Amino acid sequence: MNNFSDLPEWAQYIAQDADGQWWAYQAEPNQSHIGWYENEVGRIVKLQQGEPNPDWFHSLQKIVK
Repeated sequence: MNNFSDLPEWAQYIAQDADGQWWAYQAEPNQSHIGWYENEVGRIVKLQQGEPNPDWFHSLQKIVK
């Protein structure tokens, strides 16, 4: 994820799935076997499609504002 300026104000985390899709999360997401998913609280939004990432499980980032 290169551009944080387009993130929703509520976004607290970003993460990339194995297929390259970046997501923003309001609450810390859970990890599955191919990506991330919401933990039943907060909002989620699809951000942008990137290249597939074999190291996706290290992509979770807390947004510091």
